[in-house]
Parts: sequence; C-alpha cells; structure tokens
Amino acid sequence: MSQLQRLVIASEQLNNDSILLTTSQQHYLRQVLRLQESDRFIAVDRTGRWLLSQLTESSDQATIIEELDGDTELPVAVKLIIAMPKQGMDDIVRHCTELGVTTIQPVISDRTILKPSLQKVERWQRIAEEAAEQSERRFVPQVLTPESFGSMLTQWTVNSQAIDPNPTLSANQDIHQLPVPKAYLCAARHDAPHLQYVLSQQRLMQSNGRPDMVVAIGPEGGWTPDEITRAIAHGFQIVSLGRRILRAVTAPTVALSIIASVVECDVVPSS
Repeated sequence: MSQLQRLVIASEQLNNDSILLTTSQQHYLRQVLRLQESDRFIAVDRTGRWLLSQLTESSDQATIIEELDGDTELPVAVKLIIAMPKQGMDDIVRHCTELGVTTIQPVISDRTILKPSLQKVERWQRIAEEAAEQSERRFVPQVLTPESFGSMLTQWTVNSQAIDPNPTLSANQDIHQLPVPKAYLCAARHDAPHLQYVLSQQRLMQSNGRPDMVVAIGPEGGWTPDEITRAIAHGFQIVSLGRRILRAVTAPTVALSIIASVVECDVVPSS
C-alpha cells in the first residue's frame, strides 16, 4: 500500500466518492506511469487526507475506495523564511519539503539580488507538490509570494516583549517554564547558541493559529547587522548552524534537518 503513487489533487476535483482528473494528471497516470483501469493510487487532497483511489474506465475519473491512516508530518509546523539566493531556490523548496517544512516565505533582504516573477513562485509551488508526493507527505507546503524583510517582521511578531538571551533562573524555575521564542534567525560569525541546543532545551508548544516555529535563513553574505537588530526587536532568537560557513542554498536544508532530528527523535528508555 505504501508503495502506491501519490497524486496531489485540489478540493474542487472531489465529487462525492469520485475524483475528476485534470488533463495533466490523466497523462501522468495513464501515459507516464502506464496505469490501467482498476489500478490504484493515493490522492492527497491538501487537507491532510490520503484517499486510496482507483482508475475507472473513463480516463478523467477515479473512484475513492477509502481514506487511509498514517502520519508523515513533523509534530510541529515549520515556517521557513528564506532570503532568496541568486541560484538554488528550486533545490531549497524541494529539499525542505522532503524534510517537512509547512510554509516557505521568500523574502527580499538588504543583500538579496534575485527578484522573482510570479511564474517563478508558481514553479516553486509545483516543485513543492512533486516533492510532497515523492516524500509521501500529507500536506503540500505553501510557497508564499516574496515580500520585504521589513514587511515580514511587521507581520510576524513572535512575542510582545523582548526575550532575554541570557535569562536568570530562580531557584524553583527550570528552562521549560521560560517564555519560548518560536522564531529563530540563523546567523554566521555570531556568538550565538547552536540551533540544536536551543531546541533541545525548549518546549515546543502549539500556537494559536500560528506556525509553531519560524526559522529564517539569510542570503549570500548573510544578514546585515541592522536586520539582525530588527529581528531581535521583533522576538527572533539568534542561533548558529555550526562553526563552518554554509552556502545560502545549504543552510536551509541543515536547519530543517536539525529541527526534524530534535522533534522526531525517539527517547531512548533508561536501562
């Protein structure tokens, strides 16, 4: 069952117990995969449902057999803020989708050179769909329209007050009781704690209608000092991805890998 092809569909394609396939989906299933009548595939309906479906005699129709159980999503929703590099956004979208990202927000920072067209954004969304199918995701990440770094900060205020990067604990308080910043700005050449250490020390709680976590990755050359200062003022915590300087197209994959390893790792029982 798990080896069946996944196919992302839109909600308007559903009609009771049947699916109206688009021309491109018909071509993909019938011509590329060479599926025949009665062959099965799994429709992913963008709301988190896997629908076991079967091709019918009619080339543009499929029948829904049943809804399948299973969960391949991260236990937290991750929004990636990415200052677009000159090249490599296709790979960033693909790899981060495979690793479980929920939303990708491209931003134009002070050092961003790329100014993508609407067609580019539509292409990135298609790549996210293909990667979601390949990695057996229940949800397809949403690739948002690029916006300025300042606009992103205005729309996303993590906490109403600044967070002390070096909090003092009282005798009866532990780190899990402190206010938890849900947004992290990755910066190189900065005296900042490693992202993995920070996540392992903090409880990842569900937010009301907001992504559980935001991680921001800078462009070639990194964030400017002014951008870092403004991010801190809006509640972002500055973190490191390690001692080495990563390329702008490598850092998002590293960050998502760290997040996935922390939130998905199994607890080893004590002996």
